Amino acid sequence: MYDQESGTGRLIRHHAEIHGCPCCSNALEELLRQSAIDLARDAETYLANPLNITERQSHQTIMFTNARLLTFDDAAHEADAMLIRDGRISWVGQAEDAPVSEDATFIDCQGRTILPGFVEPHMHLAPIAQLRKFENVGPFRFPSFAEALDHLQSLAANAAPDEWVVGRQFDPSLQEGADQLTADMLDRVSSTHPVFVYNASLHFAYCNSRALEVAGIDRATPDPEGSSFGRYPNGTPNGVLQGGVTMGMVARHNPAMKGQNLVQACLEVFQHAASVGFTTICDQGTGVIQGARELDLIQAVRESNRMSCRFRYSLSNSHASIWDETDVRFGKGDAWCRASGWKIVSDGSNQGLSGLQREPYLADGGLGVAYIAEAALQETVIKRLEQGWPVVVHANGDAAIDRALDAFQAAKDSGLDTAERRCRIEHCSILHDDQIARMAELGISPSFLIGHVHWWGKTFRDRIFGNDKAVLLDRTGACEKAGIRWTLHSDEPVTEMGPLRCIENAVTRRLWQTEDEVLAPEECVGVEAALRAMTRDAAWQCHSDHEVGTLEAGKFADFVVLKSDPRTVDTETIGNLEILETWVDGRCVYRAEQA
Repeated sequence: MYDQESGTGRLIRHHAEIHGCPCCSNALEELLRQSAIDLARDAETYLANPLNITERQSHQTIMFTNARLLTFDDAAHEADAMLIRDGRISWVGQAEDAPVSEDATFIDCQGRTILPGFVEPHMHLAPIAQLRKFENVGPFRFPSFAEALDHLQSLAANAAPDEWVVGRQFDPSLQEGADQLTADMLDRVSSTHPVFVYNASLHFAYCNSRALEVAGIDRATPDPEGSSFGRYPNGTPNGVLQGGVTMGMVARHNPAMKGQNLVQACLEVFQHAASVGFTTICDQGTGVIQGARELDLIQAVRESNRMSCRFRYSLSNSHASIWDETDVRFGKGDAWCRASGWKIVSDGSNQGLSGLQREPYLADGGLGVAYIAEAALQETVIKRLEQGWPVVVHANGDAAIDRALDAFQAAKDSGLDTAERRCRIEHCSILHDDQIARMAELGISPSFLIGHVHWWGKTFRDRIFGNDKAVLLDRTGACEKAGIRWTLHSDEPVTEMGPLRCIENAVTRRLWQTEDEVLAPEECVGVEAALRAMTRDAAWQCHSDHEVGTLEAGKFADFVVLKSDPRTVDTETIGNLEILETWVDGRCVYRAEQA
């Protein structure tokens, strides 16, 4: 984020967003700093232990037969057999045309469906790795405050003496109850165990009285600069921690923080991604937690030889001065880990009322927040394109999308090819017809956080925007008709990674917790279009379409095996289809127990 008026690189914080997005929160950065955790040191420690390094097994030659292969290439599209050799697809087609391969092991797929491995074009690796060991008490597990608190209380009842009980993903915008958790509420969870809960936005956290006591925080504790403690009327802290500094002042006292190695935690994120069908994932904001030390973390992950999916990453523009002192550049890395973009955050989140809008929000009459001045945005886009970087701009509100398109137009006017560099707008949430036309002309590709429609669509329609503007949310159908390549993403930790869930959301656009309500049915897309968005087109957005994204000879043998064809099942059940197997580099990295 940047000073809105001057456009300089002075980092500013917007912790007033109760339901904001975590990509602009400094909470995890502060927690690492105050806990004296160094990602580079973690990486060195991990690699120093020979037990953490794996020698990859030799590749097998395998012929898959009796399968329903959806290739998503330009030639055949469907096939029933595939040969893999040396980690790559050697041949794909109809079984009667298969080449003779006497050294191959044959696998009868029994009519199961094989797809290219799914590609997640937008998630946040280090935050997920840091948070995933904490308990998910968010709305998709617990629709109300009461249910979330009951679950935390059951955890406390089984916790060791003085063990911290930590939750994450708490979201008052979607969970029934008050606007926030306070110490007296969390004291009901436990009065003897410290209890700490992260708001899903990571701009807020909540703790009980015991946690405040362990941290030595009382009525006399002053608010640190840029952050604050919520307080009862008598001035006593009420357990609401507003901003990263106050959150870190409490969370750093959790002994479990010192026992975690984030290299291993990242590898566990990769394994989870493989379990839901991803074979490539892309971090959109590398460096937001600890700058260039995150590259040491990534390198350690790569050198472990334990990766269960491929990794691409975009550097966070908030640490531009740090990156300019390194040798990192577009394309640096290999087929497992590679730099693929330069990420700029231009506004906040619409559900946090900080997405920058053309017209005021219904909810508060405001226009949102510009995190970077227009001139600075244009200057940065041009500079990074000149350096060879594909530029990725986070823009949620329609005014923010206007500014992003103006910046890309300025780059094009200066002789730079925004289409060739595959420039993207992330989330691209509220999209008008005139903006779609501009995107088509400039060759700009959007990636939609499609969970906005399913989980927040009703709130956008009824409380934040009104129907006329809410129907402009995540316009996959309009972009499809305009011939614009688009993708879907989770933005985890905002929503959980799950390609089939994203596909179902785009196909049905059903609203969460309603009776069959659909937001803007004209924006629904077909199953094949949604599958393409999460395979071929996502690989293209991540500059990896030359090696993954389709099933064709010469590409890596990265694919998923499903029991059923997503095109033939009830569209409302696509998200529940089971991933039977996930293969990366010609090896099975995940297999369901009954597969």
